[in-house]
Amino acid sequence: MASNTCFALSTLLIVYLLAASTSVLEVDGAGECGKTPIRSAALSLSPCLAAGGNAKAKVPPMCCTKVNVLINTAPKCLCAVLLSPLAIQAGIKPAIAIGIPKRCNIKKRPIGKKCGRYIVP
Repeated sequence: MASNTCFALSTLLIVYLLAASTSVLEVDGAGECGKTPIRSAALSLSPCLAAGGNAKAKVPPMCCTKVNVLINTAPKCLCAVLLSPLAIQAGIKPAIAIGIPKRCNIKKRPIGKKCGRYIVP
């Protein structure tokens, strides 16, 4: 039953992210996420929603996979997504979310790098 609730909550949050993203303006060109719109990068991290808002929530393996890919391809993008209004609206708490790479035991994370006012542990 808990997995059904988690699935329903995840689905609801993804729908919310999609709806909220229509109010976010995007600029063409290369930003922190390259040519990928920040909303697309944020949506790719949807498996991380619960863990990004609750330090006691278990980080799903799919979240760790997505975060690892983003760190390896566009590390500044991860920071941009975590600090974006879209993430904040979805309930992401940057102070908690910045620790997801460590919680995933990602060895090549940018330890000590600043992300806004936060430092990657």
